[in-house]
Amino acid sequence: MTNTSDIIIIGAGIHGASLAFHLAQRGVKATILEKQFVAAGATGRSSGLVRMHYDTEVDSRLAWESFRFFRNWSELVGGNCGFTRTGFIQIVARKNIDDLRANVAMQQRVGISSFLISADDVHRLVPSFKTDDFDFAAYEPESGYAMPSDTAAAMVTAARAKGARLVQDCAVMGLQISGGRIEGVETTQGIFSAPVVVNAAGAWAGQLNKIAGLELPYDTWRHDTMFVKRPAQIGPSHPTVIDFPNDMYFRPEGGLTLVGLEDGNPLGEAPEGDVDHAQAGFVERAIDRICERVPMMEQGGLHSAHGGYDGITPDQHPMLGLAGLDGFYLDCGFSGTGFKIGPAVGLCMSELILDGAAKTVDISSLTPLRFAAGKLVSGQYQSMWH
Repeated sequence: MTNTSDIIIIGAGIHGASLAFHLAQRGVKATILEKQFVAAGATGRSSGLVRMHYDTEVDSRLAWESFRFFRNWSELVGGNCGFTRTGFIQIVARKNIDDLRANVAMQQRVGISSFLISADDVHRLVPSFKTDDFDFAAYEPESGYAMPSDTAAAMVTAARAKGARLVQDCAVMGLQISGGRIEGVETTQGIFSAPVVVNAAGAWAGQLNKIAGLELPYDTWRHDTMFVKRPAQIGPSHPTVIDFPNDMYFRPEGGLTLVGLEDGNPLGEAPEGDVDHAQAGFVERAIDRICERVPMMEQGGLHSAHGGYDGITPDQHPMLGLAGLDGFYLDCGFSGTGFKIGPAVGLCMSELILDGAAKTVDISSLTPLRFAAGKLVSGQYQSMWH
């Protein structure tokens, strides 16, 4: 079998899968090279939130375009992404209400179904929530979560049905470069040739950038999550929530609740680290936080906890576009928030590669060249995490 293709994509997470899918939709056959298996990295460890609330318009637009796929998955992609509508609530401290109000206004201009609701409204929606430490929250009634591994697998399956090739257990060891132009990659399964190579390797993308001779600020970011068995009196479900006052987010999944924290997440660890277990002390901190917002959770029980790694950039926004070498594109650095925008990013990257610019959403501000130019992406507020 020939190892020559139109485009090589390194990494079979949500972003590699999405790009391969959208390229296949246009008749371009990509080869996806994956060192382990589909969704083995950050995607398989993602919490799977599907919401549109961001503090930058480019993020909200990417999430909004992606939502079109999540809610119409069987028609647009095929297979099943596991999207479950729960409603989404974003809680902020009282001092950040003006920022929240501005974000909701921006999202409404984009067309997103987002509203400002009071703490009393939140209590009516979810009586089990403690609501005395904030006055307002943002609410997206159509949002929820999806199953990340299923999502990536469905996109890979659809791409392969239209000619894409998936090569698993295939680690990239080097790049073939001639005269400042990419020509292919060297792997544990031989040489694969293509005039375009896309680095969608997540937590491993920084290593490939160095091989390519790129001096870009890129690091790894570890993130732990736990599942708790929810007490029956809370009810069969609850909204998906980002809780800024408690540096936490949580969502339901059957009779369980997933909990993640936005502090104490170390940078710079090897992405091959132990992801089958959470860091020491994480579970105790997470239990304290979820009980702070949902006191009835004190009657729940721990189900499981694990970790995961992603690539992170200084402004916590991805690197999307050409970088350094002719034909070498980056689709990485999502800093833990990449799953929900995956369908749209793949579409935009396919437009950028094939047409010279993305038209669905303008992603030019996310160019990898912004760091050297000092043009980092910043949102409406800097006092809350991205």
